[in-house]
Order: sequence, then structure tokens, then C-alpha cells
Amino acid sequence: MVNYKDLGLVNSTKLFKGAVNGGYAIPAYNFNNMEQLQAIITACVESDSPVILQVSKGARNYANQTMLTHMAEGAVNMAKEMGSDIPIVLHLDHGDSFELCKSCIETGFSSVMLDGSHLPYEENIALTKKVVDYAHKYDVTVEGELGVLAGIEDEVEAETSSYTKPEEVEDFVKRTGVDSLAISIGTSHGAYKFKLKEGEKVPPLRFDILEEIEKKIPGFAIVLHGSSSVIPEYVETINTYGGNLEGAVGIPEEQLRKAAKSAVCKINIDSDGRLAMTAKIREVLAKKPEVFDPRKYLGPARELLKELYIHKNQKVLGSAGHGKELT
Repeated sequence: MVNYKDLGLVNSTKLFKGAVNGGYAIPAYNFNNMEQLQAIITACVESDSPVILQVSKGARNYANQTMLTHMAEGAVNMAKEMGSDIPIVLHLDHGDSFELCKSCIETGFSSVMLDGSHLPYEENIALTKKVVDYAHKYDVTVEGELGVLAGIEDEVEAETSSYTKPEEVEDFVKRTGVDSLAISIGTSHGAYKFKLKEGEKVPPLRFDILEEIEKKIPGFAIVLHGSSSVIPEYVETINTYGGNLEGAVGIPEEQLRKAAKSAVCKINIDSDGRLAMTAKIREVLAKKPEVFDPRKYLGPARELLKELYIHKNQKVLGSAGHGKELT
């Protein structure tokens, strides 16, 4: 068994307490390859932000678990070489079984999510509690979920969303023992979060539901999934250079900033990173068709990713400047 502490990682307990008290959210950035990981670490070191490195089931299979363990350890050492001890969490995003969560815990993850939101309520509780009971033996934190987000992200797919029921959260948290709770208040997975007619605006997040949840479980760590803003600049660049992302739209950043000032202390961002990387790669290859060295297009993509994550930390999540205080 690989213990996450031996890799230099931390769990999310202290980070969430700091975020709830400080009125900001910890960035939870998904990654699939080395360049994405380098961009995340560099951005968070330069903006002095704690960070949660997120890996989905599909990304774990893509990277190879042994490689992933060493990449996480390398990320910690990279930050130290840059003169920083920012807290770094390695988190399983949307774990769908006890066996997957157990395997991640045994290979160096410091946090796991058991997403039983698609199950009947009692089954969700039973499966989540089983993961919690195992994870807590190793001081690994666990995220559960109530409510369903629409959209597509790796293996997670739902045509329609169902808002989290505030009347269920207290019972769910108490009976499962989870450390944080992902809720559904209007965010959505993927780059096509809403089907808008011409002239329509993105529907606002249901802050009324969030407020009711906060009353039921005051001070408890709340998580928002599907929180990419699908930045129009990246979508336009992709479409300009041969892509086809018509109708892609996301969550306005000002709504996410408002959420981050509440009990929402972890905000998940995946699609924005994918869009930024794809936009820059398409641009480079279109403008320089003679390029065939991957470093010549992955390098610029990595730099754009870094700029994106610094922007998120500073202007959206409010996590910039809080790394040192949490070490």
C-alpha cells in the first residue's frame, strides 16, 4: 500500500476549514497528462493557492495508476523545487464503486469521491458509508453527492438534473460520515451546460437551495461540480481553427465567485482546461502547419493553461494567497 503522506500529499480537512472561514473555494482541477499537471502546479505556486488535483476513473485508466502515483509525488516535489509548500490533495473524482475507491486509497490518493447520486437514497447512503468507513482508517477524506447534474463528463452522464433536496442533507451527512457534500444547484457537466434559445441568458444558480442547505448543515464543506465557465474566447478560437463547438456555454464567473464566498469550499473545473488546451493547440497547428514536435504545441498550451488557472484562483475562487497559511 502507498500512503499519500509518504508522497507529500495532504487530505482536504484543513483546506476546507480554511476556505469556509475565509470565504473562498479550493480549486479542484482535473488533469489527464503531464502538461496539464505542470500548468496546475505552476499556477498554484505562483498564485500561492492550495489545490486539489482531480482524477476521474477514465483519467486514471488513461494515465496508468503506477504512473499516476509517481506523477502526484513529482508534482509535490516540483512545487518544493519552486520554493513552495502549497497543500496538494490527490482526489478521485466521481468514483462509482467501493472497489475503485479502495484501490485509489491503496495507491496514494488522499481523498476520494463516491458518487452514489444516481442510486436510490438508501443505497446511496449505504455505499457512501462503506467507503467512508474504509477511507477514514487511513485518514483519507471522502466526498459524497446528493442531487444529479445534467451533462457529460467522462463516464458520468445524465440528460436532466435534479436539484439537491435540502431536507435530505442533514440525514445524509450524519448517517454516512462524509467530509464534504457535492450538491446540485444548477451547475452542469461538460461544455454544453445549457440549451439556450437566441437571446436567452444562462439561468442563475439556485442560491436559495444553497442557503437552505447551509441552514441544515452550518459550516459543512459544500462542493460544486460542473463549474467551468466555457470561456467564449477559447470556444471562438477552436471554431476559428476548424473546430465545431457551436452552442457551448457555461457558468458565469461572477456566480461562482458568489458561491465561493459561502459554504462552497471546493469548486470543480475541468472543461475550461480542456478548451484552453485545445484552442491553443489548434491555433499553433493552423498557423504553423510545418510543426510536428509535440513540445511546440503542447508548450504554448501549457502556458495558456497556467494563465487560466491563475485567473481562476485570483478572480473567481479567491484561493490565491492562501497556500502558505494552510501548510
